[in-house]
Amino acid sequence: MLHVALWEPEIPPNTGNIARLCAATGTRLHLIGRLGFRLDNRSLRRAGLDYWPAVDWVRHIRFDDFLQAFGNENRIWCVETPYEKPYTQAAIADGDCLLFGNESSGLPASIRQRFAERLIGIPMLTGAVRSLNLATAVGIVLYDALRRLHGW
Repeated sequence: MLHVALWEPEIPPNTGNIARLCAATGTRLHLIGRLGFRLDNRSLRRAGLDYWPAVDWVRHIRFDDFLQAFGNENRIWCVETPYEKPYTQAAIADGDCLLFGNESSGLPASIRQRFAERLIGIPMLTGAVRSLNLATAVGIVLYDALRRLHGW
């Protein structure tokens, strides 16, 4: 099983789309830090998350809580868009975690520095935009990792 972790996601529909991807692929979703939305039933329904019971998810209040629960820092890939090492060059293995930053500022510098050797990105060919939508980025990297793991 792969894991997707979101650092302080801000936009409920993005998290909803990512949660749907995780439910569809059997991927565990980790929500870390301060969220830009509430996790009560009414808020989740408003964000289109009526399938939330199908999502294997874990809530972590602090980044250190996530690290302790996940257990192996060497299995975490930090995804920033763009970044000089493309995600296609990462040796993502079963059990690894893809960690994404929030919509407005990405991952904090302290996390990027701590995981500098495991920082990967999605190539942006034109340079015309600053970043991709968070749910789109997760979909690109997650499905490519699954394709490689399952030989699709």
